Amino acid sequence: MRSTIHSYMMDPNPFTLFGTDHIIASILFLILWIWLPKIAKQNLSPKMQNKLGIILSLIVMSNYLMWVLLESLAGTFDPKLHLPFHLCRAANLMIPIVLIWKKERLFQILYFWGMSGMIQGAITPDVTHGFPHFHFFRFIIGHNGMVLVLLYAIIVHELKPTLKGLKESFIALNGFLILATIINLILDSNYFWICAKPPTASLLDYLGRWPWYILSTEIVAILHFIVAYLPFYFIEQRNKS
Repeated sequence: MRSTIHSYMMDPNPFTLFGTDHIIASILFLILWIWLPKIAKQNLSPKMQNKLGIILSLIVMSNYLMWVLLESLAGTFDPKLHLPFHLCRAANLMIPIVLIWKKERLFQILYFWGMSGMIQGAITPDVTHGFPHFHFFRFIIGHNGMVLVLLYAIIVHELKPTLKGLKESFIALNGFLILATIINLILDSNYFWICAKPPTASLLDYLGRWPWYILSTEIVAILHFIVAYLPFYFIEQRNKS
């Protein structure tokens, strides 16, 4: 069984940026982002709304855990590559806490992380395999699915991003940066792309050389956070008037 799983995980199936599978997956999730939370809000009982939200969050979390399991079964699990010290993986593991226990502070952090890093990842995926490989679904669900769960929390459970949450999320982002740096020093790894840029095309390609792109990313992150907060700021101002 190990050799079969190993062959499958290593099977070359190149991903094409903005190829047919990428575009179709993006369109399908765009429809889900708009449609699913609205339908759940309008047609499901509070009990069913809660169940559906938990199921969605567990799917996103299990997506990462399944990857670790498959790599372990294939004998290819590598602490330098597969631990949850990329932002998206950590967020995937934490999102059920928001949907199960409605933790406001954690929602704030994951919202700003999600609406910046996750959407960026959805647009320019750091994935090596195309449809229908597991790695394709792993990345799409881990990023696009994360955005879906966050939108579900906002529309169905009425959790709202705040300016205070923006500040705390940026502090948490830098805390995660420090943690990932320590892990990289211990393992000689490259989590959070601190030591080098990802091997596939990404926004980091336009932010300068190492280590300057790390500083540039801080600026881009805070700008993304502000853009993610602006719709709620304008809604709040409109409600006050």
